[in-house]
Amino acid sequence: MKQPVFVAIATAGRREILTETLGLLATQTERPKTVFIAPSSAADLDEEAIRALGLDVVIVQSRKGSCLQRNAILDRLCDRREGVVLFLDDDFFVAPTYVAELSAVFTADPGIVLASGVVHADGAVGPGLSVPDAHRILAETFDSAQPPRIEPIYNGYGCNMAVRLSAVNETAVRFDEDLPLYGWLEDVDFSRRLAGSGRLIRSHRLQGVHLGSKRGRTPGRRLGYSQVANPFHLIRKRTMSPRRALVQIGRNISANLWKSLSPKPWVDHRGRLEGNVVALVDLMRGRLKPSNVLTRDLDDKVLKEKNI
Repeated sequence: MKQPVFVAIATAGRREILTETLGLLATQTERPKTVFIAPSSAADLDEEAIRALGLDVVIVQSRKGSCLQRNAILDRLCDRREGVVLFLDDDFFVAPTYVAELSAVFTADPGIVLASGVVHADGAVGPGLSVPDAHRILAETFDSAQPPRIEPIYNGYGCNMAVRLSAVNETAVRFDEDLPLYGWLEDVDFSRRLAGSGRLIRSHRLQGVHLGSKRGRTPGRRLGYSQVANPFHLIRKRTMSPRRALVQIGRNISANLWKSLSPKPWVDHRGRLEGNVVALVDLMRGRLKPSNVLTRDLDDKVLKEKNI
């Protein structure tokens, strides 16, 4: 049976970009069955523009936080045993055939439980892409004749990650709400908990562009704290191996240290480095946990804090 595709978008602070993202879903060769949107506030949505697109859209109420918002959508789909839910970042532009190809991938192989696509350009690793540039890159790189190449992956990439609803609902897997705000590494944790149910793959016929918009991102110090706290949390859960987690932490700290010497205006590497240091101190004191980003004073110059 052909697998219907539901789209899930958790959004915060990207009202205009979200409308562009939804516009590309409205022009798919096969439209998604329903698009679920979980905004952090009513200001995140241009409801008039969204209605004009003609998509079947359901607005889901949730507290702010990518894991909380995504779980609120999964709860609306908890009684489904057929279909695929595609988690998209609100700034991920899908190629025209993405939904059709996604349905085909999951229909052809019942053993696949999670799939991500090929990201032709990812603004998350740089200053971010403008909407016009993202449209241009997508038009230039989209290849409808791409061979049906599938390869195994360790985890999905959260900006475009699709999962089989039967596997999610049979195992009751949810995004870890102990990973607050931006949910750093929530895609790794979710993927590895689902890995026992089937194959995790990347399909080269699933194509798109990630703007990597800096609007709505977690501030530098808080993200820096999460870059240390979240991997240690996943080690304790056994959803990330110690070696992989420590390599991830080391890579992040090294990048923040090196790039702090010549900072870029679009990334607060110095703030991230300060957050890294606070997290390492908390680790040594035995009080490191991801939720500290909600309670620790990470908005000020925390290295000067008396009780760091």
